[in-house]
Amino acid sequence: MATDMLFRGVAPALVTPFTADDEIDEEAFRRLIERQIDGDVSGLVVLGTTGENPTVTDEERRRLVDLAVDTADGRVPVIVGTGTNDTEKSIAYSRAAETAGADGLLVVGPYYNKPSQGGFVAHVESIAEASDVPMILYNVPSRTSFNIEAETALQLAETVPSVVGVKEASGDLQQVADILHHRPDDFAVYAGDDEITLPLLGLGGDGVVSVVSNAVPQRFSRMVEAGLSGDFATARKAHFDLLPAMRACFLETNPVPIKAVCAAMGHMEPHVRLPLIPMDERAAVRQRVLSAFEEFLDVAV
Repeated sequence: MATDMLFRGVAPALVTPFTADDEIDEEAFRRLIERQIDGDVSGLVVLGTTGENPTVTDEERRRLVDLAVDTADGRVPVIVGTGTNDTEKSIAYSRAAETAGADGLLVVGPYYNKPSQGGFVAHVESIAEASDVPMILYNVPSRTSFNIEAETALQLAETVPSVVGVKEASGDLQQVADILHHRPDDFAVYAGDDEITLPLLGLGGDGVVSVVSNAVPQRFSRMVEAGLSGDFATARKAHFDLLPAMRACFLETNPVPIKAVCAAMGHMEPHVRLPLIPMDERAAVRQRVLSAFEEFLDVAV
């Protein structure tokens, strides 16, 4: 049986701010974390997909985790993306995160090598044997070409004590409903796409690992709080108010749009690492993204 869930509510999948010279912008990263905490988020996710983890070096990874743990200072849990398609590397990253003081791990379904469901179970069991830090599974088949099936997530929830939740970004509400229907009491189910947060909350889910929160943490946190408390009239209105912004985050590959928005707000450079490129060269798309956030561009949260 899983242990207590790490959070209920919103945990932003933090972008990794880079300078125009392609270095980590440490001050911008600290400011981003402070804005999220001021915006009433319930956790922080570092080095997920939105954090461009494939192009962050091991040294930079250690520094980002240290910065996040230090800046959060125990106010909210820090969850670190440590899953890769290499079990030994995932173990090494998980142990390093534990040593740095991370509160949780985010373990993505292995990409490219496309294991069987049994292979994924063995992958997770190996990570769990190497680290006692609570683990959230991350299902994002559009990125990995691998689906963590409902039965597999439930099996791990029952048999691996450190597996405490799943971030579901499959877009399959039937699969999400199956997990919610049969999950252990303390196994958390989080939306992995902002737009499905409200439907997931309606089914009894526990929150979201969010992209849009990077720009509007307080507004999004209020929506989720309303849904968690059963005030779905308020949550629905907030959902539809935020829907253009949520969709704009995926007009191009994440995190390119959300970084453009954060840059327009004055929080960081829009720089992303190759093979991603900023939206500046595609002015029409950039304008569509910024127009969706127009009412938020003059506010800090």
